[in-house]
Amino acid sequence: MTSVDFDKQVQQQERPLMNYALQLTKDFEDAKDLVQETMLKAFTYKSKFKEGTNLKGWLYTIMKNSFINNYRRIVKRNTFIDTTDSTYHMDIEGYYTENKGTNNFLRRDMEYAIEQLPEDLQVTFNYNRQGFKYHEIADILNIPIGTVKTRIFVAKRKLRKHLRSYAHDYGLKEKN
Repeated sequence: MTSVDFDKQVQQQERPLMNYALQLTKDFEDAKDLVQETMLKAFTYKSKFKEGTNLKGWLYTIMKNSFINNYRRIVKRNTFIDTTDSTYHMDIEGYYTENKGTNNFLRRDMEYAIEQLPEDLQVTFNYNRQGFKYHEIADILNIPIGTVKTRIFVAKRKLRKHLRSYAHDYGLKEKN
């Protein structure tokens, strides 16, 4: 592909690129800037374009990466580190901290609910809770993986029923 052909094909993609840029930025002026940056990069790096490659996809990738890099740059620029000691928060009216006691009740109730499970469900559920994968639990307990999945499902259903009162407190919808 000659340089003139490449330039012409890139320019033909300007309208689809603008549509994509508007989806990304949600702002007309920012979209125009993004299209311009994409076109500039395309012309600058046209030697990296391999003939037979999807030009539109290549341009969209350049645009997406430019958008992500610009976003990161903006976030980094707007981020600052507060090096002051934060004692001034205590003087602010309405400042409060979360009551950790509620979490202790929830944790104790969860432990109690788990202890009330039949032993086969309890053991299987605790292995899952500790981070073991289904196939690892199946190997440890020497049972089929389907049995592991069933036991964990049943245990979760029983625990959900037992801990239903917390669903409202934490803004969760109850599952039947």
